[in-house]
Amino acid sequence: MDQSTRYADLDLNEKDLIAGGKHVLCAYTMKPKAGYGFLETAAHFAAESSTGTNVEVVTTDDFTRGVDALVYDVDEANEVMKIAYPVDLFDINITDGKAMIASFLTLTIGNNQGMGDVEYAKMHDFYVPPDYLRLFDGPSTTIADLWRVLGRPEKDGGFIVGTIIKPKLGLRPQPFADAAYQFWMGGDFIKNDEPQGNQPFAPLKETIIAVADAMRRAQDDSGQPKLFSANITADDYRELIARGEFILETFGENADHVAFLVDGYVTGPQAVTTARRHFPKQFLHYHRAGHGAVTSPQSKRGYTAFVLSKMSRLQGASGIHTGTMGFGKMEGEAADRNIAHMIEKDSADGPFYHQEWLGMKMTTPIISGGMNALRMPGFFGNLGHSNLIMTAGGGAYGHLDGPAAGAISLRQAEQCWRSGADPIQFAKDHQEFARAFESFQGDADTLFPNWRQQLNIAA
Repeated sequence: MDQSTRYADLDLNEKDLIAGGKHVLCAYTMKPKAGYGFLETAAHFAAESSTGTNVEVVTTDDFTRGVDALVYDVDEANEVMKIAYPVDLFDINITDGKAMIASFLTLTIGNNQGMGDVEYAKMHDFYVPPDYLRLFDGPSTTIADLWRVLGRPEKDGGFIVGTIIKPKLGLRPQPFADAAYQFWMGGDFIKNDEPQGNQPFAPLKETIIAVADAMRRAQDDSGQPKLFSANITADDYRELIARGEFILETFGENADHVAFLVDGYVTGPQAVTTARRHFPKQFLHYHRAGHGAVTSPQSKRGYTAFVLSKMSRLQGASGIHTGTMGFGKMEGEAADRNIAHMIEKDSADGPFYHQEWLGMKMTTPIISGGMNALRMPGFFGNLGHSNLIMTAGGGAYGHLDGPAAGAISLRQAEQCWRSGADPIQFAKDHQEFARAFESFQGDADTLFPNWRQQLNIAA
């Protein structure tokens, strides 16, 4: 049935809705199936997101109508609809009155995604009003806590050079720890790749003991502090906690050098919130493996990577992978820098809404996926700063002179960008960066076509 008379009000003004502070606003692209009208389908979508059913029911009263989700703007030509969700619709905890992302997602991308009259619908942005924003945990730790461990200023502490132990799966405990030590002799930060946990060939406890020892040796031998992001992802919150507690006990005096990686997309908000609340002193590293199933630009349903990242800040992620913005191997484009800006700034513009974060702590962009030293000057130029973590696996372990040299080449690439130098000229005085040209010749040929002649390297 056509529900547009109840679940749509195109006379509502977006500025008034924002000023009122009583609604969460969501912007979607949406296409009805053949034979259905745009506004009719949008209203059905809003009804299914809130108080509506497919028939009139006797339990509807004036209060119920007061919490209807309402379509307040449509642009059929561009397949855009905007819906205002009364804040009162959203579930809050009985224990502490806090808000939850699970409820937000249940309403905004719940059953409405599977309705028979919707060809596709995808959320591209959302706005959270101040009083509701304050009900979310937000991050407890930030990159400033990592800078402090590294002995840097807690403001603008700069680029954290990281890697991922490669191959992705296949190393046993001691070879894993040895690979960590080798990188740490030039770099700062190592993360588990997301599938690495407690495989039969690499028991977690044995691996963590070896890595903790490797960190101590690397710190002694290099004279520099080091960081490790340990994967504690699990289906059962008790397993997640058990892994975290064992890791902290094992690292001992270096416990504050440890971040906890949680696969936040595949395990969902409960795992992220459990880690955030049970380990509030640890940097919470949100890995988003699997997100492309719904966030890819090729997908017409679900929500975008921008929406995922914005939700991660509300949940309390200290850092989240944000892609390589078209400069690495992962899907993305230069404009994805807006994802980073939304999660790291206190005031930022999204594709449809401006968001004030009211002092909520920042979430750090974590960059990985096919990056190496040659790609980095362009990446930093696009983003506009280097206050982030980069984890380059092949970009470190694929360096001809080994992972320590690979790490140094990454650090030098950031220095090249920051100084405004020409990369080829910079390479002439920086050996590790220069060797990156020989290590990653395909990228060198694409980005710097005459590099061999300029660096006197034989073809």
